[in-house]
Amino acid sequence: MTLAFRASQHLDLPVANQTQPLRSYLQQEDRVIKALLDARQLDRIGPGRYRYTVTTLQVFQLQVCPVVSLKIEPGDGTISIQATDATLEGLGLVDDFQLSLEAQLQVTDHGLQGEAKLGVNVSQPPLLKLIPKRVLESTGESILNGILMTIKGRVGRQLVRDFQDWALQSPAEDTPGSDRRSDPGEHLGEEGVTMHRSGT
Repeated sequence: MTLAFRASQHLDLPVANQTQPLRSYLQQEDRVIKALLDARQLDRIGPGRYRYTVTTLQVFQLQVCPVVSLKIEPGDGTISIQATDATLEGLGLVDDFQLSLEAQLQVTDHGLQGEAKLGVNVSQPPLLKLIPKRVLESTGESILNGILMTIKGRVGRQLVRDFQDWALQSPAEDTPGSDRRSDPGEHLGEEGVTMHRSGT
């Protein structure tokens, strides 16, 4: 029996007078991904390629540890993250684990917006065969939403702080049409983050 879990999150982070610096910051692939995810669990395996070991998850009596290969692509005022491969340690004979991740963070006129979709397909582990499918899927969706909420918290804390540090170290950009270079901490804060959650 195949189990399917899905979760998605939408993020809004109002930012004033920092549009151009934010666009430049999102080009800093390595800084951004290490602000969004725990750098201790990341290994850079090539340009724009990382391996991320997710914190061990407890699923009833099982402990599982997903290891995900990620592709990072900075764009024009955007950065996208996509899972290209994934393995699952801790489920024994289960070998059909599939994980999908598509996430994007982009600069808007009002600040930063983000969208993330996370999904998992996997056979029901033998050790959990007595637990109803709907209960397992509901538990899986809660776990996925918890992962996305953790990333949301990092946007409001680590990414904000890292942007402030980067902006203070970087020379001001005085190109025509660029924003006034105000204190990067003046208009960014965790209290400005709103997140919309959905799951099936």
